[in-house]
Amino acid sequence: MTVAAEPLIEARGLRVERGGVRVLDVPAFTLHDGEFVSLIGPNGAGKSTLLLSMMCLLGRTSGQVRYRGREVATRRDALELRRRVALVQQEPLLFDATVQENVASGLEFRGVPRAERRRRVQECLGRLGLRHLAGRSARKLSGGEARRVSLARALAVEPEAIFLDEPFVNLDPPTRQSITADLESTIREKRMAVVLVTHEQAEALRLSDRIAVMNGGAILQADSPSVVMNSPADVFVAGWVGMETILEGVIARREDGLLRVDVDGGALHAVGEDQPGRRVYCCIRPENVTIDVEDPTGTTSARNVFRGRIAAVSSSGMFLKVSLDCAFPLIAYVTREAFTGLDLDRRTDVFASFKATAVHVVGRWGAGEPRQAQGGE
Repeated sequence: MTVAAEPLIEARGLRVERGGVRVLDVPAFTLHDGEFVSLIGPNGAGKSTLLLSMMCLLGRTSGQVRYRGREVATRRDALELRRRVALVQQEPLLFDATVQENVASGLEFRGVPRAERRRRVQECLGRLGLRHLAGRSARKLSGGEARRVSLARALAVEPEAIFLDEPFVNLDPPTRQSITADLESTIREKRMAVVLVTHEQAEALRLSDRIAVMNGGAILQADSPSVVMNSPADVFVAGWVGMETILEGVIARREDGLLRVDVDGGALHAVGEDQPGRRVYCCIRPENVTIDVEDPTGTTSARNVFRGRIAAVSSSGMFLKVSLDCAFPLIAYVTREAFTGLDLDRRTDVFASFKATAVHVVGRWGAGEPRQAQGGE
């Protein structure tokens, strides 16, 4: 999707406190026309608070929300903003009425004429596979059906933006995938702007123009999915986006863009321009680590080759997660077929290798803690 240049909704200097404790501190966050942004991070990171604050549904300590360049300064301004933005939360709060009546409710509140209301309801029922349930009571719906109705009700008002606060949580994978696919096709066709709160990285990667990682009420990094996943701003982001091996070290040497980083138990080679003596973290994705039963030094282009011992094996979705002891801890993912083919269930001694480009280096500040990197634009 091509993101339009015009900002739709902006948060500036947004700060929220509860009982004197900061729960949100966002210097800048902008949602553009037609843009899809995912907010990821741990529970309590401030993701839902940011959504509610941007809809002016939550009191803020300081800062401002702007809609199409104008500050939302009055109650009337806030009402106008809410009429143009739909919010779908975790629990589908449906009326004790039929599916069709629930989908039509937002249009009735807005005074949409009956004929137009009927057209939109039928369109949304069709898009989300609900026509056969139109006359059913909302009380008799399954969890997945109720989520579809909640989404259809939000889409029926044809908002400029839709805020989704983990609307697919606790759904089984097939139901979640089906609802997500139907929702995505509608959003793309209507060119709605979206902010999605999710814990599903694969979902965020597939849907998003930008991903924002939050923790402690702050946006640590906001950028394209490829940048966030492959060039995290700090060690927290690195760990959150799946770089499971994180090693503390010191840059010992730099030559022609190649770094040697001394870590406890060995030395790694990485690509970078950092200065010798700098304290860093070396972050490595498990899918970038290759396991061999023979020393691959003479046959691989990888600059990092280590003898290791298998310490543990566990399931990780479609892969097996292999924990290695290479004098430092290292995590690798292998397919079940590769695990069987290499006879790893009967071996303990192996070789692990990874390229210098697979090592992402981030700085260490203070007492070994990462510096937060704001970025919401």
